Amino acid sequence: MAKSNDPIDLETVHEAIATIFDQVQTSLANHKKNCVALYKLHLRAAEVAKPTQKKNGATTTKFVGERAFADAFLDMLNRVLEMKKGPAAADRIVKFVGSYVQYLNEKVLQEQEKGGSAEDDSDTTTSRFVARIIGWLLQGFSAKNKNVRFRCLHLVSELISHIGEVDEDTYSLLREGLIERLNDKETLIRAHAAAALSKLVGSEDPDEMEEGEQSVLDILLEVLATDSSAEVRRASLLNVPLTPATIGTVLKRTRDVDTTTRKIMYTAVLPKLGHPRQLSLVQREQVIKDGLGDREPGVRVAAGKLLTKWFDVILAEADAAQEDDALGAWEGDDSGLMKGLIRFLSLFDVIGSGEAIAVDTLGSIFVTRPDIPEAFAFPESYWQNLTPESAVLARVFVDHCIKNGNETRLEAAALPVVTAFAFHIQEGYNRLLSALENIDNARATGVGQESIDDQEELEEELAKREVILSELLRMALKLDYGDEIGRRKVFTVVKEMLAHPQLPPGLIERCVDVLKEIMPSERDLIRVVVEIIVELRETEEVEGIDDLLGIPEDQDADISVATDAISRGGRSVRKPRDRDAMSAEEKRNVDMTDIRCLMLCTAVLERVNGSFEDNSTLEGILTDLIVPSVKRKELAIREKALVSLGLCCLIAKNMALRSFQLFIGQVESSPPELKVQVLKVLLDLLIVYDQEFFKNSEAIAQQITGFLIQSLQNEDDPASQAIVCTGICKLVLAGIITEPNVLITLALLYISPSTVENQELRQCLSYFFPVYSYASASNQSRIQSIFLTAYDQAKKMQDDLDEDQEMITPYDFGLMIVDWSDPTKAVQVTEKENSGPQMAHVELAIQLLGALYDEDRSDTDRKSFCQVLNQLQIPADLAHRSIHKLDLLISHLTEQCPIENAAIQKIFARFRTKFKSQFQNQLKEIKPSHYVKEEDVAKIYEYIAIEPPQAEEPEPRSEPTVSRSESVDETPESAPASAPPVAEPEPEPEPTESEPPSQKKRASRSRPSNQTISAQSDQTAISEAQSDEQDDVKIEPEEEVERPSTPVKKKGTKRAPAPGTPRGGERKRTRRGTATRNSKKVPQEDEEEVVEEPERPPSPPPKKRATKPRTKTQARTSNGRANSKRKGASKSAPDTEEEKENASLREPAGESDLSAVESE
Repeated sequence: MAKSNDPIDLETVHEAIATIFDQVQTSLANHKKNCVALYKLHLRAAEVAKPTQKKNGATTTKFVGERAFADAFLDMLNRVLEMKKGPAAADRIVKFVGSYVQYLNEKVLQEQEKGGSAEDDSDTTTSRFVARIIGWLLQGFSAKNKNVRFRCLHLVSELISHIGEVDEDTYSLLREGLIERLNDKETLIRAHAAAALSKLVGSEDPDEMEEGEQSVLDILLEVLATDSSAEVRRASLLNVPLTPATIGTVLKRTRDVDTTTRKIMYTAVLPKLGHPRQLSLVQREQVIKDGLGDREPGVRVAAGKLLTKWFDVILAEADAAQEDDALGAWEGDDSGLMKGLIRFLSLFDVIGSGEAIAVDTLGSIFVTRPDIPEAFAFPESYWQNLTPESAVLARVFVDHCIKNGNETRLEAAALPVVTAFAFHIQEGYNRLLSALENIDNARATGVGQESIDDQEELEEELAKREVILSELLRMALKLDYGDEIGRRKVFTVVKEMLAHPQLPPGLIERCVDVLKEIMPSERDLIRVVVEIIVELRETEEVEGIDDLLGIPEDQDADISVATDAISRGGRSVRKPRDRDAMSAEEKRNVDMTDIRCLMLCTAVLERVNGSFEDNSTLEGILTDLIVPSVKRKELAIREKALVSLGLCCLIAKNMALRSFQLFIGQVESSPPELKVQVLKVLLDLLIVYDQEFFKNSEAIAQQITGFLIQSLQNEDDPASQAIVCTGICKLVLAGIITEPNVLITLALLYISPSTVENQELRQCLSYFFPVYSYASASNQSRIQSIFLTAYDQAKKMQDDLDEDQEMITPYDFGLMIVDWSDPTKAVQVTEKENSGPQMAHVELAIQLLGALYDEDRSDTDRKSFCQVLNQLQIPADLAHRSIHKLDLLISHLTEQCPIENAAIQKIFARFRTKFKSQFQNQLKEIKPSHYVKEEDVAKIYEYIAIEPPQAEEPEPRSEPTVSRSESVDETPESAPASAPPVAEPEPEPEPTESEPPSQKKRASRSRPSNQTISAQSDQTAISEAQSDEQDDVKIEPEEEVERPSTPVKKKGTKRAPAPGTPRGGERKRTRRGTATRNSKKVPQEDEEEVVEEPERPPSPPPKKRATKPRTKTQARTSNGRANSKRKGASKSAPDTEEEKENASLREPAGESDLSAVESE
């Protein structure tokens, strides 16, 4: 470092450095000037040195000036360390420090090049200054203050590229400190540590590393693949060098969960490669597939720009002239864009699986560069020298112009007319036959390694010819067939191709598509295909096929000779052949022919929209080909036959009903490869014929639903399980299946650890639940109704987990259901639904509050329920009756079933406070006595063991006086005005009932079911009460029966069951097997008292009133309950003969064939 002649006062160094730092924090523009000024100051300070003598007599130099300069510099730096991320002044100072260290090292290199440096390279002013700063910053790596750690890492990441050579100890400390900071809990710190550590990748020597020690590169790749923060992964991604060892891990970020990371891959990382051939074929196709298929438009745009850059690189290659000779010369492509695109397509495997990716790539380039399609021209020489790439290019160009409605551009490109195009198809077909003949000759004569290589080349040539012919057939679909001569020529060529026994299977569907385009009707298409099948299966030629082209659609009677022969009963599609008399080669040929014919059947049936009865020609194929093939043992033949039979069933209802049991049997006995196809057929039939399978017979619908659920739960093959899951989701989305247990099964399958590896199933369910829930408010009501059952089963599933299994907690699962049932996210909520299904969260709140009254619940469950309650969206315009029900459950919880855990009390208190403040005005207006006779409100009083208040009549009416015991189901709105409450007190019926309700011993509460305490429609209750009132008005009273809406807890009687449980008979047990909290068993006689109980007082204070005889309405109500009990008891009993007869009369034709399904 050059020295200055002017000495400096060290006391002024601090002030000079402070002035420079004050300037650099204002703007980046003055950094270069201040670097020069600071360097001069540093140079003058370094001149100040004092010689010192050690005890042994040796003399050393003490760098007093350098120390003073470094102290002042670090003092300025310390003022930045405590500043968090955000202030621009701090970031500018960090940038300046990095710039100054870079400037110092540049000066050292310049002096070394001039040869004027007198100082030792290992111990210079610059090296000592850099070592002092690095040592100081390393101390801040372990600081408690996260801002200090962040700024120290930020400074090191700026300095590390310019620090030059450092001693071994400093390098080791720096490496260890950065690796340790990769595990810091702060995201920014880990990101800067990854960025700084990437600068040390090239400085490591593998020979000096200890055995088993990870290199810096391996550590960075691990961070890139596993760090939970997208910012840390991006920092590592942008700084990891692209080498053959790292490219595989880097390319996986094209499927990163973070959108910005995926976009950076196409805008900043992959462009570093320069040439696309630095990636392998598989890697190129994967990159393009991920980019163009991304769900985010920004990523797709970035991938399209990357493709354009790659195309420009290929277009500018210097060796393009040699490839032009191989492509052939044609006029009209003066700019060379078409030849460049053909060379660009060679980057992809257009012969194999990469054809679709190549097509998407061309489409993206046409959109990004709209000027490229304007330069297209197709001279005759283009079609004479077709390659797979040029054929794909022509087809994509035609599709692009038709998609955008650019017919003028098509005409300008000089595409061949139909007749000329038919000859091009014929030429491509002839070359395909030539390739097939060459392969046959090579197999017959070739022996040895050379012949094997030649055969591989011939097979590759055959694949190229197949791709060319396939693209020509696809273009043939876009032609104008107004030219009758060209139409007949195309028909002749395509029919001849289908009739060839060695036509590649991949071309069958292409040929059928062309036939469907040029044939006048579906019936004619089917006749032609049937005749081709006859030709393939028999040696004799069927004449008269060409006449079909001249038959109008209204002349169905004038069919061709071949079709007439097939329609007659005297001729079968296939003559009987004895397989036992055939040789092995003949059997093989016959089987191959049958497979080809079945593929033809599948192709044509997939394109038929008419019914089976309208196409009687198919009956011969079904009888002589499809049905016998279904019975074959060969897996390949049976699979294609079952698919063909399923397609026939889709257009023939009666056949579908008769064959349904066959497909069910195949599902249970088939291997996994065949089971997938059979399940697809089975589910398609259920969707198409939902009325026959699910609507006409409830028993059959339940058996089919049970079969699907059992298959879903017990299926071991992931592909088959995903197919069943997808089919069930479609049935549920269409409203065909509405059972809650199906939704529970799907929800539990979604979180089950057994489906972690089945990504297809998980992706299906992740799409299904939001779409189903948000589609309508009624769907959200079904989702919320499964909460408690699904929660309990999820908790049980978590308890049964193995050590190596993981799943989300039941609380998180509950939050998912809360989100799915959020009424604010429903997209089809109408005003008509506001009083019912839209209130899904209100129903869920009532359900959860009722569950808090269950003392069998653990504190974990109660905590989860209270946390979920705070996540619910309770609408502000809630009806008064719903507010009253919520208030009942909230207000009496502390009294009836107190929460002992303080943390849970705090969570519940938060919900209670929120509810009280939200509805404080409505709660003042609500009179509980107005809702006593509401059945759902009465159930809540029964469930929480609180006696209801005395009923009042809110609106006076001039109607005859009716006893309250006579109007059991009246609502407050329909109650007569002349029925005042009885005011005279009377002695209590039993001395034990003198205690207040809050001090009575409550019967145990079972856990509420999914539909417990559900809100009901006010209008329904009013209409029922009005109808009962009309019957009760002028009836003499008789002995009173139990009124279900005003329960009174009596000693020695069993409390009425919880909402959702049967009112008669023995009460159901809870999930934990406890029916009551009391250990004392209630006598059987008391259980009957729940149904017929002596007269109850209508209000909490005991009142004496005369009993009245039972009215007709009450007798009818009592009989109805008894009938409902008997009906519920005999629900599982078989139908009577009369019911069976009536059911059989209601069955449509063909439903009797499903009796086997019921037995299953």
